[in-house]
Formats: sequence, C-alpha cells, structure tokens
Amino acid sequence: MKSTIADIAKIAGVAKSTVSRYLNGGSVSDITRRKIEQVIKETGFTPNTFAQSLKAKKTNMIGAIIPRLDSFSASQTVTGMDEELRAHGYQLLIVNTSQDLNREIEALYDLARQKISGIILFATQITEAHMQAIKEIEIPVIFLGQQHKEVHSIIYNDYAAGYEIGRYILNKGHKHIAYLGVTEMDVAVGVQRKQGFQSALNEQAQAVATYYESGFKMSDAVIAASAILDENPPSVIVCATDNIALGVMKAAFMRGIHIPEQLSVTGFGGYDITEVIHPGLTTVKYGYMQGGRLAARQIIKLVNDETVEALTVLGYELMDRESVDKV
Repeated sequence: MKSTIADIAKIAGVAKSTVSRYLNGGSVSDITRRKIEQVIKETGFTPNTFAQSLKAKKTNMIGAIIPRLDSFSASQTVTGMDEELRAHGYQLLIVNTSQDLNREIEALYDLARQKISGIILFATQITEAHMQAIKEIEIPVIFLGQQHKEVHSIIYNDYAAGYEIGRYILNKGHKHIAYLGVTEMDVAVGVQRKQGFQSALNEQAQAVATYYESGFKMSDAVIAASAILDENPPSVIVCATDNIALGVMKAAFMRGIHIPEQLSVTGFGGYDITEVIHPGLTTVKYGYMQGGRLAARQIIKLVNDETVEALTVLGYELMDRESVDKV
C-alpha cells in the first residue's frame, strides 16, 4: 500500500505539517530533516508533486513551450529534457502552440499563473511581445534554438554547419546548386544555415547557387521542389531541414529522377528516418536529446539562483551517406 504524508509523519514522530513543510522546501531542523529523510528512504514514499505545486510558492514544475508536436527535433529534445528533470525531482509541463506566435505569448503568461518555476521556450522567432512577457512574468526563461542578449540561450552552430555542408558539396564537384530554405524570420534555420552555406560558396567562383523558400512541412517541400525540378534541375539541392530534403526526394521519385545519380540531396537535422531510407540522406546531425538535457540542467540552476552562461553553442556532426554523388 502506498505511504502517505500522514504515514511518514507518524513513523518519524512529527506533525503532518512538518513533513509537508519539508517536502515543499520549508525550514525544518537538521534532526527532523534526517528523521523524515530516513523514513522516506525506508518506505519508498513518493510525494504527490501536483498537490505540492498547488501549495508551494515555488513549484517543482518546469514549463516547455514548443511550436509543434509532430517534430522529430522537438520530440527528441523534450524526451531528454523530461528525463533530466525527473532525475532532479522536477516535473515537465508541455504547451504546444502549433506554430502560432500569439499562443506562445499567451503560454508564457499562462505558465506564470500556474506558478511554474522556470520556462524553456523552443524559439523560432523572438519578438518584442516575447521580451515584454518575459520581463513581466519575472520567471527564469531559457531560449532553445534562438539567441537573445537579454535571455539565457542555447543554440546549435547553424552557421558552421551550413559552411561545412557548402564545402562538402563543392568538394564533390557540384557547381549548379539549388538551396531550398525557409523564412528568414527563423534566424537559426532561415538565416544562419544559409549564410554559412553562402560563405563556403563565396570561396568557389565557379559554383552558382539559386535560392528558394519552402515551408517546414514535407508537403510544402514537395511543391517547392517540383517547381525547381520542372524549371531548371540543378545537380544538387541543399535543404535547410531533413523534412524539406525528404520532400525533395519524393518530388524526384515522382518524376523518375534517381538519387544520387541524377540529383544529389542534403539536409540538416539528423532525423532517424534519414539513416534507414535508401539512399541514406547526407545531413548534419544535431544532438537534440543532449540539448534537451542541457536545457533542463540550466533551467534548474536558474531556478535555484545559480550562475549559467548567457549563451551556450552546441555542436553537430556531418553524416556522409549515399544521397550525394561526385560530379
């Protein structure tokens, strides 16, 4: 039978209020604390964290605001985050905004009203409204995926990754290149990756790239890639995300275009599916789960008024597979 606070109090010889105060981080004497800790250890008692959160001034709940639930990067990041938070006695509350910036702002205020101790925001854009909300709620916030000088931020080295992809396809001999990106309102994916790629191309005068834009969904990429392939097919399409690359591969398949013999394709992300499809997709792999764990550790430090670096830049790995042919 599961132990209750009343059971712990009776065995330890203290009042229920004392056990509750201990569980909520309140002040108890060293002798009493050791008694309660020993009983909890012996009984395997697990506190009702939700009930604690309702009573405590500072809860053990951390909020995560994510733009979409069907994203590989988001799911991997949240998994790492949740595992790390649970290991430290925190619970994760997830808010999905379906890529609606207004809902992101509302979520910041909603989480604050629920006495959340800290918030990790999977940022795609950072607006004045975001910054105003963060100032008003007065809760520790970490941006994950984008950076801002006034908020603790964790980003991936998208510029360097874009540069490396550029050097990679140039070394394969490609000179007729298409780059299929996303809106520049997303600074990390839409700007940094493209700028790094452009820097590599600037070192090779013979290479020419044409730049196109797609949505993040695979279906959007199929439409965008179809227009590219029907108009003036390049030797390679560099895609800003793996989802876009998969859309390009589908559009090529629909036209009987063989990859990589007739068209080379690269992506960014390192999604699991890119390894098992044929041909395997050459891509940049990011450590999303590790990023989630790091974000969890950092938000815990901020909640406890510990020092955290203002900006953390995470690495990547170039996965050289079969989707790029040598010209």
